[in-house]
Amino acid sequence: MKILQVITRSELGGAQTVVVQLANKLSEEHEVVLVAGEGDGKMWEMVSPRVTCVRSRYLQRALSPMQDFRAAVELRRIYRKHKPDIIHLHSSKAGTLGRLVFPRKRVVYTVHGFDSIRLAFRKFMPVERLLQRACSAIVGVSAYDEKNLLSEGITRNVAIVRNGIYKPDCGAVEELDLFSRYSKSVLCIARMQPPKDPALFIETARLLPQYGFIWIGNQESVEHLGDIPANCHFLGNMVNAGAYCAQADLFMLPSNYEGLPMVIIEAMSCGRPVVASDVGGVSEIVRNEINGYTLPNKAELFAQKIETILSNGELYQRMSRNSLEIFEKELTIDRMVEGYMGIYNSLIG
Repeated sequence: MKILQVITRSELGGAQTVVVQLANKLSEEHEVVLVAGEGDGKMWEMVSPRVTCVRSRYLQRALSPMQDFRAAVELRRIYRKHKPDIIHLHSSKAGTLGRLVFPRKRVVYTVHGFDSIRLAFRKFMPVERLLQRACSAIVGVSAYDEKNLLSEGITRNVAIVRNGIYKPDCGAVEELDLFSRYSKSVLCIARMQPPKDPALFIETARLLPQYGFIWIGNQESVEHLGDIPANCHFLGNMVNAGAYCAQADLFMLPSNYEGLPMVIIEAMSCGRPVVASDVGGVSEIVRNEINGYTLPNKAELFAQKIETILSNGELYQRMSRNSLEIFEKELTIDRMVEGYMGIYNSLIG
């Protein structure tokens, strides 16, 4: 089977990690072509040499009639050249243009966190409702997304495939002295863009000065965030960032909306308890009192639960074991690929 995967941006991020790992795994048995547009291109460093990489000149997130027209023409040209059996679209811009230019019967569209449209860009909801007829499957990454897709009138061929990953190669990154500087350390991996909430991370760190708080993924200066406590560190973008979960004691993700975050799954694969915002599908994998907590976005609550976990060795060990067990049963790359292959086969069967 020849499978065309298309995503808008080529920077490092949760959706990009999903797409790269899906493409890499599928390429073991199928021919895979991966298309991505604007961004710093760090995504390409993660792609297997078995995957055919196509860098789009025009595909971008921002609305631009001329650029979008050029991107549509370019995508159509890529389709004619590669003649894929399945076209799998990821992210809203690629999902919009792809559903306009590709044959409907071969198109799968994954919504990586429906709240990114439903809440953040609600003016595009009529477009999403209209274009549901321009593909053969719409995939949510959580039961939360499925429920909201249906409630918004997007009801045609909706399915759920939860994100899954290869376990990070923790031996492929150097030990960071910063983690050993503190008795316990809390890690966050995220781009410093909506929907993330770095201010909540900083305020939580301020309440727990005995622990180190480390954020990987900020692409720009953090000066605009104001007074940052001495135990709070921003390290910028790092390739294979998920591997650093093994060096931290606990993972924290402060967000205003989410799908099913890959970084949380990476932390769970390393057996780390998680404290995260109760948004999107997060509570489907971070289960209160089992492997962590999902909370309203208040620094006092985050600090309380982090302290509860890190100060209780027995609780910490139990939550660590549970995180790893949930990952191995529900969130592996094989489980995700199995879900998508079921959809692909149903379309070409």
